Amino acid sequence: MKRSYGQYCPLALAAELLCQRWTILVVSRLIDGCTSFSAIQRGVPSISPSLLSARLKELEQAGLITRQRKGSNARYQLTQCGADLEPIVMGLAVWGQHWGRDMEWEDLDPAFLAWSMHLRMDVQNMPAEDLVLEFALSSPVSNLERFWLVKSGDNIEMCMKDPGLDSSLLVEADIRVFIEAWRGIRNLKDEISAGTIVVHGPRRLSREFPQWLMLSALAKYPRKHPGIERAC
Repeated sequence: MKRSYGQYCPLALAAELLCQRWTILVVSRLIDGCTSFSAIQRGVPSISPSLLSARLKELEQAGLITRQRKGSNARYQLTQCGADLEPIVMGLAVWGQHWGRDMEWEDLDPAFLAWSMHLRMDVQNMPAEDLVLEFALSSPVSNLERFWLVKSGDNIEMCMKDPGLDSSLLVEADIRVFIEAWRGIRNLKDEISAGTIVVHGPRRLSREFPQWLMLSALAKYPRKHPGIERAC
């Protein structure tokens, strides 16, 4: 490592690696099951390719992951050393849900939301037919953000560009309201009833839509930080 705390303390030795910018998020994506460079980057959309490459190399050198070539592509796998971080990472995430600062507008990344949602759709509760879910989310600090979740069979794909398919449902909302509902800070069904989240499309699909979203894996943990999100 280029920098150290100069202490033998095990916490200091762990922090030298894991407390670098982006590292813990990269580890989290690997825990989530991402194995390719592109899949990891979709889960950390704001990181540059060069910095992601550097972080993966550091994790490999530290023995947390292995890297295997498959043709022209590489596959990354957690070692036992890396897998042992899962309860630690989850514990940090729960603490963040409880006590992390309130979100700023700049934190509300639609690409990360799309990535998170495509992993947390309850396909078994969705209709058998293929579906295209279009999300139009507004924000005062950026243009209208759109993304699509495309269900084909039991597979869900995320698209940040128009897939060129007719939308089965269109969901419109303020991006903060929707993300707060996704995180469990607001009640999704209540927001739809209040009209702050609007679902356009066939009545049958619109009525079933809330059942398809499993929400964030952290939504079950209550917000404890005494900020504006606690009051939602």
